[in-house]
Amino acid sequence: MNFLVLLLISGVILLFAYRIYGRFLERELKVDPGRETPAMTVNDGVEYVPAKKPVLLGHHFATIAGGGPITGPIAAVVFGWLPAVIWIIVGSIFIGGVHDYTSLQASIRHKAQSIGTIIKEYMGGRGQVLFLTFSIATLILIVGVFMILVANTFVSVPEAATASMLFIGIAIIFGFLVNQLRMNFVVSSVLGVVAMLIAIWVGISFPLHLSATTWSLILLGYAYVASVMPVWLLLQPRDYLNAFLLYGMIIGATVGILIAAPTIQMPAYTGFNHETMGFLFPILFITIACGAISGFHSLVSSGTTAKQLDNERNGKFIAYGGMLLEAFLAIIAIGSVAYLTQADFAARLEALGGPIGTFAAGIGYFMSFWGISESVAVTFTALTASAFLLTTLDSATRLMRYAVQEITENRAPQAFQNSHVATVTGLIGAAALALTGTWEQVWPLFGSANQMLGALALLAVAVWLKKTGARNFYVVIPMVFMFLVTVAALGVLMYNNFVASNWLLFGSAFVLFVLCIFLALEGWRSIFEEEADSTIKM
Repeated sequence: MNFLVLLLISGVILLFAYRIYGRFLERELKVDPGRETPAMTVNDGVEYVPAKKPVLLGHHFATIAGGGPITGPIAAVVFGWLPAVIWIIVGSIFIGGVHDYTSLQASIRHKAQSIGTIIKEYMGGRGQVLFLTFSIATLILIVGVFMILVANTFVSVPEAATASMLFIGIAIIFGFLVNQLRMNFVVSSVLGVVAMLIAIWVGISFPLHLSATTWSLILLGYAYVASVMPVWLLLQPRDYLNAFLLYGMIIGATVGILIAAPTIQMPAYTGFNHETMGFLFPILFITIACGAISGFHSLVSSGTTAKQLDNERNGKFIAYGGMLLEAFLAIIAIGSVAYLTQADFAARLEALGGPIGTFAAGIGYFMSFWGISESVAVTFTALTASAFLLTTLDSATRLMRYAVQEITENRAPQAFQNSHVATVTGLIGAAALALTGTWEQVWPLFGSANQMLGALALLAVAVWLKKTGARNFYVVIPMVFMFLVTVAALGVLMYNNFVASNWLLFGSAFVLFVLCIFLALEGWRSIFEEEADSTIKM
């Protein structure tokens, strides 16, 4: 089969889904463009900052995408490309997109508060503590695994390391020019993109060679600084500018695929049981998280995006549209390796140090068909991927800080409400994970925790909708499916790590399993109460 045909079919399905199912969700959630959002009513210049539609899409998409829609799909093609593609398309339309969009709207209706706060309102303080504990554990895994992936990428593609460091300075200058000096937005954007292109040239000319451990330490410092800086100074402008990289990569890859018309050589289906990955169910559904559904997205939607949304109507474009765009990227990621044989894929994965380098090699090969040097294209792709890994890394650290502050409020010493103390508290666990683990060991646990977090966010939204008297079947059905998937996955991980005597990962999986069972019981009781409270309004 020609991969171009598969890509075009996928794109058409996702576009129709945005138009049809996205409109259905908008009606069900009673979106009101005339209702002021928290970003407009609070607007404190630090956390609550109204953002222009393209800027917020760039921030949101850059944050949710990261390396997830690349790493997961590439790891999952061992089961064949067809199960991966089906899960990405169906999951993003009916589960992931619903999860992201409803999380955003639920937060907007609650003064841009987190999903944990919404759980507290409708399920009580115990439910909030359980959810926040689960969230912090998941965020530690996210920060740890993405730190490993970024460090490995910088070691294998040192040109991307130099450019990535320069991008940080460019973003800070851009944020200052736009938000403090009020420079024309279009002019600033053009200058920012030109500066990024220059940074890419500098990176290619002066690669930065450091060890993975050194990079991990540098990334720890960066994550800390990014967490405590005002959102307009670094996160918002860097994500916006980085989005141009990703748009450029997606367009460049798509044009390359149009010209190259690569034939898929990997088998569509290899079997239900893989010798190292395990059984297709539930492993496929936790391996491919970003691209289909990711619980991390609910923390982004309710943690940073809700504080920047200037109009409720833009929520569908940013949250639901952003999820479907991520699904399209995940399909491209599959194409970056599907033109190889299984043996060639395995060899490349080992030689290039993991899925990011493998993805860069594949996309660089496609881009070379429209005249660009393959080595330059590979560097550009690796740079783009690492830029988005960094985006997830710093945003996840900020969200972890929010969760630590929220769970310790009125429960621990006042010092934990300090941004610096809360950030360091969360980074301790992530640092231990990043400096001692490998992405292959951590990814299955991260995937399980991430997907369970998605199920819990859907649970919170389902309870909110029930309490307000609104229909919630379109949330409850994916919630139940994700609970079944992730409980099964955590059970498999506990068994595998117990047999392998990996007590750290076994203990982590066990704690997550217990937490999700308690939360599921709390949510079940709340959802299936006989009557909704008619005094609560959407």
